[in-house]
Amino acid sequence: MNEHETFVAIQKNHEGTIINFKTSTGRVLSYRKAMMEIENGNVSGAYVFTDEDGHSYISATPTEHATGSLENLPTFF
Repeated sequence: MNEHETFVAIQKNHEGTIINFKTSTGRVLSYRKAMMEIENGNVSGAYVFTDEDGHSYISATPTEHATGSLENLPTFF
């Protein structure tokens, strides 16, 4: 994979939690798989962080024009 993918859409569960991501190449990744892809450098525009309780999460990389929220991406079904 020469070009980095980006997240273009999200899928949420009934509680409003992001459970899947769609990439710019059309792949659908589970949350855990998305973490692995980010950590392996295959997806840009996002990073994985760990909170003080040891839980890992995905966040958008803040840019000059964006707040760093993946919640604003369109949803897919």
